[in-house]
Amino acid sequence: MEFGGDDQWSNMLGGTELIRRKLGKDAFAMTITLLTDSEGKKMGKTAGNAVWLDPNKTSPFDFYQYWRNVGDRDVMKCIRMLTFLPLEQIDEMDKWEGSDINRAKEILAYELTKMVHGEEEAEKAQASARALFGAGDAAEIPTVALTDADFRDGSIDAPGLVFAAGLAQTRSDARRAIEQGGVTFDDEKVTDVRALYTKEQVAAGIVIRRGKKNFKKVTL
Repeated sequence: MEFGGDDQWSNMLGGTELIRRKLGKDAFAMTITLLTDSEGKKMGKTAGNAVWLDPNKTSPFDFYQYWRNVGDRDVMKCIRMLTFLPLEQIDEMDKWEGSDINRAKEILAYELTKMVHGEEEAEKAQASARALFGAGDAAEIPTVALTDADFRDGSIDAPGLVFAAGLAQTRSDARRAIEQGGVTFDDEKVTDVRALYTKEQVAAGIVIRRGKKNFKKVTL
């Protein structure tokens, strides 16, 4: 039995034919409805917005944030397709408007994180997300500990901090983000890509934000 997204139907038929020719046995294919956003775009590797179940590829916090940040028009569809909440509760949530949509997103993110990573990680992720937006304990902010190897002559530059925090894929990506005005350190916009930060400054903790919803705290 082959399982796959309904956009893979022809590939799956090719697989069943290969099995028939190689093994002389029947094989079956079953398609699954694709998870798409409100614009019909796939949510996955091909579309460049994949989320992984493996915590080494997508941390529980980033997993939570992924679902917390789905579009307003997508949240209820995701809740229906991906959670085990009672249908009566979902039908009631379908009537929510305004600020309640954000509440629905929190529920979606929490339920999926609990399902994949367990209740403890879901609680941590939710607390961290709330802390980042001023509604919780700042100690819960996801933290990255730098090592001596991250410093050169006792300091590290701004792009290096963004990259070390995991908020950029490369140093060049981090530099562009800074030059475009999309990075803040402790709520102050960073404008100088050559700015250096000492070990003492990092040891005190620096909260780095890229965009509106991507945060990390770097320390030693």
